[in-house]
Amino acid sequence: MTTIGEALVTLLEHHGVDTVFGIPGVHTVELYRGLASSKIRHVTPRHEQGAGFMADGYARASGRPGVAFVITGPGLTNTITAMAQVRADSVPMLVISGVNALASLGKGFGYLHELPDQRGMMEKVALSSTRVENAAELQPAIDRAFALFKTGRPGPVHIEIPLDVMGKPAMALKPIETADPPEPDHAAVVAGARLIAQAVRPVILAGGGARHAGAALTALAERLDAPVVLTANGRGLLHRHPLVVPASPSLKSVRALIGAADLAVAIGTEFGPTDYDMYADGGFVFPANLVRIDIDAEQLDRRPASVKIETDSKAGLEAVLAVLSDRARASGTSQGEKRAAECRQAARAELTGLGPALPAQLAAVEAIRDALPGALIVGDSTQPVYAANLYYDHDRPGGWFNAATGYGALGYGPPAAIGAALAMPDVPVVCLTGDGGFQFTLPELAAAVESKARVIFVVWNNRGYREIEVSMRDVAVEPVGVSPAPPAFRKIAEAYDLPYSKVDSSSGLAKALRESAERPVLIEYSVA
Repeated sequence: MTTIGEALVTLLEHHGVDTVFGIPGVHTVELYRGLASSKIRHVTPRHEQGAGFMADGYARASGRPGVAFVITGPGLTNTITAMAQVRADSVPMLVISGVNALASLGKGFGYLHELPDQRGMMEKVALSSTRVENAAELQPAIDRAFALFKTGRPGPVHIEIPLDVMGKPAMALKPIETADPPEPDHAAVVAGARLIAQAVRPVILAGGGARHAGAALTALAERLDAPVVLTANGRGLLHRHPLVVPASPSLKSVRALIGAADLAVAIGTEFGPTDYDMYADGGFVFPANLVRIDIDAEQLDRRPASVKIETDSKAGLEAVLAVLSDRARASGTSQGEKRAAECRQAARAELTGLGPALPAQLAAVEAIRDALPGALIVGDSTQPVYAANLYYDHDRPGGWFNAATGYGALGYGPPAAIGAALAMPDVPVVCLTGDGGFQFTLPELAAAVESKARVIFVVWNNRGYREIEVSMRDVAVEPVGVSPAPPAFRKIAEAYDLPYSKVDSSSGLAKALRESAERPVLIEYSVA
């Protein structure tokens, strides 16, 4: 007899899942029945929040949904922060949990791990939350989850299976149902192409949704001779291209470039304030002439635009390019490379003007990139990450991501980097975290060692929450609570059997990175 729990594992295999992150408990034993004999690797974090962050990093690195198994109640509530992070950053993640026996739900009897309404709670943060109450509901729930990841804006999906359902006999599985992104509306594509063809000084705004559409994005930029402004999650696209502007639209110089354009084409970007108005000064003005390409209809409806094209970024760009091939450009020159170069120069100068420490912070990030070409840099909310989110040109699409935008969960970096390393074992992965944030998820070092995740943990040790301290001083608030004592990182490395080194400069960091072994490593960057 095949149980529902065993059938679940088989379905995940059929959908291409090769790794799940989770901590087993008495409420998920039946979900684990089929794992040992499957091809799916199980990774055990040290906290369920770590499971969620690992699934996040795995998904961003691989392009496939990350999957977490968690127990009823506290296991699931521990995962909510990670689910909120992927919701904010449009990352596909499937969370499968237990829930108490069907007859007990909502009764308040006080069973172990009981919540008043577990699914109702999850519906507030997940794209969808489904309860599987019998064998016939299992495969539709799984197929529907994977369809959501492909046909709309990705995010967290939750499926719960009651304790008294997991071990019941399963139904015979059918061929899995697949889904494709929506095809772009031809009339909208033609209308967008018409506006684009008429533009004299266009600009392109590319977000994380365009990460997989690099070739088409480059083709459009060169066709239009248009500067391409990248949000933090779009970094790595058009690396070192003369049209790229790897700088935040929160900077005045970048806003000036956008404001001087007669058309903006926005691709896979939600125009979130942490990218476009991180200083909350209200200074970003939406272009009057705007063409948007986005897979999420609700997202398109949230902002005004001249033309809205609902589809996947790659499909939308290719459709627009196909129509543009038959249309002549308007007279005049765009001077795209000149505008982009001037904006890059102004943005770097503006970054220097924001504070004397910022250039050194950015230099540390650039040292990582140059020492380990093609690496993934997974960041936490720490000073060099903030600096690079303002201006930094990474060398691979999707290779720079962090939790300092969107939801902004501290402690994200270490477990997310582990997930990314397990997804791409042949690619160098660097976790850039602060000494304060590192302590949120410090125990996940054990998971890195145990799973042989090749992560280089770089700890920016400024002995506290320096960014918050600066913010307090800027508004004449006496700093309180911003100096949590860091541990002795050398001893932490020894406890987890990790190679350790300590540096205090970008050149020293680069040297330590080049000497890193084929195993997890801890590098402490001591900041004066």
